[in-house]
Amino acid sequence: MTDTSPVTEHDVYITRAFAAPRDVVWKFWTQPALIAQWFGPDGFSTPVETIDIDLRVGGRWHLVMVEDATQATYPIDGTITKLIDEEYIEIAADAESDSGPINDIGLRMTFHDHGETTRVTLHQGPFTEEQRRQTAVGWEMSFVTMDALFTGESK
Repeated sequence: MTDTSPVTEHDVYITRAFAAPRDVVWKFWTQPALIAQWFGPDGFSTPVETIDIDLRVGGRWHLVMVEDATQATYPIDGTITKLIDEEYIEIAADAESDSGPINDIGLRMTFHDHGETTRVTLHQGPFTEEQRRQTAVGWEMSFVTMDALFTGESK
């Protein structure tokens, strides 16, 4: 299964390869202890105790990003709407941002198996232009952190 919804100017759309097999990359998206190691842009953390994932259709996908300098919290609360183990996950979510709530966000991730590497295609939105820009930057920072975990290098 892949994401077949149209990509618009209100969406974030990123395709990125990671130096790890698909089952490992999948775990980094679905296991709280692993998500806590990489999720969030620079200057933010996601404490493991704030992460709640019930990996099934209808299950919860929840976490709270914390701005390290101010301790401001930014929860993301979602429901898994589609799931194919290690291949595809779709989440309907609401989130808090500096500018207030962002409601009805679709987050779709496809995990493409390339042996010892995995290509993840992320499609998220809709957003305002500023929210889209901030979200794209945040994902890129998070993915740099994830890359470093897979390669054993410091970011």
